[in-house]
Amino acid sequence: MARKGSLGTWLKMLGVGAVCCIGGPALVYYVQPTDEELFKRYNPELQKKSLERRYERQKEFDDFVNQLKDFSKDDRHIWTVQEENARKYREGRLREDAKKAAEAKARQEAMRKESGL
Repeated sequence: MARKGSLGTWLKMLGVGAVCCIGGPALVYYVQPTDEELFKRYNPELQKKSLERRYERQKEFDDFVNQLKDFSKDDRHIWTVQEENARKYREGRLREDAKKAAEAKARQEAMRKESGL
């Protein structure tokens, strides 16, 4: 027959569990550097690049969030709408690339005709 644990054993178990569940994340929070501390550790060249790209990254993020808001207004799942949008974007880029290639080819032909080849 299994012997039931005493009150002391249960209290030790609860204490160790509390230390693991509360102390572990607290230790990670204490040890993890802040964004400012990481930025200060960059060399000056990386700090300069990061500051230069800050506005661009913020704009990209704002565009992404606004796009997600627009996608969420649709009745369908957001990932379906996002995939459709990505597909349309790729198709548009392919059309633009084909158009540019055709223009480049037309310029080459015109240059060949001008040079008499």
